[in-house]
Amino acid sequence: MHEIKEILIEEKAPFPNSRHPVLFYPQALDPAEQCFTDLFAKNGWTGIWVNGVYRYDHFHVKAHEALGCIKGWVKVRLGGPDGDTYTLKAGDAVLLPAGTGHRNIESSADFQIVGAYPPGQSPDLQTGDMARYDALKKQAASLELPETDPVSGKRISWSD
Repeated sequence: MHEIKEILIEEKAPFPNSRHPVLFYPQALDPAEQCFTDLFAKNGWTGIWVNGVYRYDHFHVKAHEALGCIKGWVKVRLGGPDGDTYTLKAGDAVLLPAGTGHRNIESSADFQIVGAYPPGQSPDLQTGDMARYDALKKQAASLELPETDPVSGKRISWSD
């Protein structure tokens, strides 16, 4: 695995994002040799699914989310409608702290991704409601941090 890259995304109401950076793991796995579903499960992450990323801006306040690209590539916008776009390709993974906006902008025809959550957390679906913004921001910020990193299995590396 290559060095973990941190991407700090500023608050952009109505998307709270997070004081914790997104963790980007370039080429965390060789897709031909190992499977993200197995890796996430081995490292204690649950609620594992295989699918895609929604094609609209959204975020979760009840769960941090690990994503591992298993096929193809995707251009994901992070931070909400005014956010920046990042490309994930097969073998790459990201850890999105609760509140982080994300959206599939474009993807290859064969794109597939694995998602997972810390034990006891399951995602809700938020799309940026200004009337509820303060409460959603507070809820995302107060969510318990994961015990383990979904890729390394070590203590999570987020710091305040």
